[in-house]
Amino acid sequence: MYETLEMRQVFANELDKAMAKNKRICLIDADLSKANGRASLAAKYPKRAFNVGVAEANMVSIAAGMSSYGMIPFVASFTPFATRRVCDQIAISCLYAQQNVKIIGSDPGLTAEYNGGTHMSVEDIGVIRSIPNIVIFEPVDNTQLVKAIPQILKYYGTMYIRLFRKVPTPVFSDDYRFDMFKADVIESGKDVTIIATGIMVAAALEANKILQSEGISAEIINAHTIKPLDTSTILASVKKTRVVVTCENHNIIGGLASAVAETLVANDPVPLEAIGIQDRFGQVGKLNFLLPEYEMTPIDIIKAVKKALLRKH
Repeated sequence: MYETLEMRQVFANELDKAMAKNKRICLIDADLSKANGRASLAAKYPKRAFNVGVAEANMVSIAAGMSSYGMIPFVASFTPFATRRVCDQIAISCLYAQQNVKIIGSDPGLTAEYNGGTHMSVEDIGVIRSIPNIVIFEPVDNTQLVKAIPQILKYYGTMYIRLFRKVPTPVFSDDYRFDMFKADVIESGKDVTIIATGIMVAAALEANKILQSEGISAEIINAHTIKPLDTSTILASVKKTRVVVTCENHNIIGGLASAVAETLVANDPVPLEAIGIQDRFGQVGKLNFLLPEYEMTPIDIIKAVKKALLRKH
């Protein structure tokens, strides 16, 4: 039922419903409420939706203060401004102070497209993943986002939500059951474990169609929560397959690949190949140009799987 909607619209609709029921929920924007699809909330809830201007550090500090008075603040901006620009405020005002702040970063990685390298935060997960107690969540489609909202509101603590702005490729059906801290095994397999997150889940599923036709059995895992990583699901899969390919719309340093590698080294070392941004900055372009440029297409995933299988054998 959400297939034709942009993810920013779905998020705004669900937040609207939540704000109508719970007067402690508030929204703070840094001059991007229109771009992020939440301008209507400011008009509807003028006492609980604020625009602080181009002052992202102040935005996060205000949210931390509001949390200390029992509010549930959501702060929102483009991904680089919601993470690397405000890293100290997230660390000290939110996490060290044990506040309940929900941080929305939109247009992650290459999805910033025409905004170019300055707005392509290819390192946002790596920037904040090392801060103690942060939860990092990236919904794969609109259905998962809708299912996640109640758990986001129920969870007390600072959470970073990496949000694609446009219409995502549908992955889950309406009967999907979501658990914030449990990864989804979307396809079962025995030859290779493919762990993906965000827009790369759909790419992994597309790659798997070709792999299946070639007799390669891949287990596809959606790691929607990068921190804390669901290590038990990953290790159970690796016990069968003995080889891993990670797929992420992020620098392979500091993000999903790093988190999975840390898990494997500590528990069950096996070969790993990483699909993602190979330690480069972003650039201007549409996804149909950028994904091949950064070797993040289904074909690139297939190549990584075959390379990983060679290493395995």
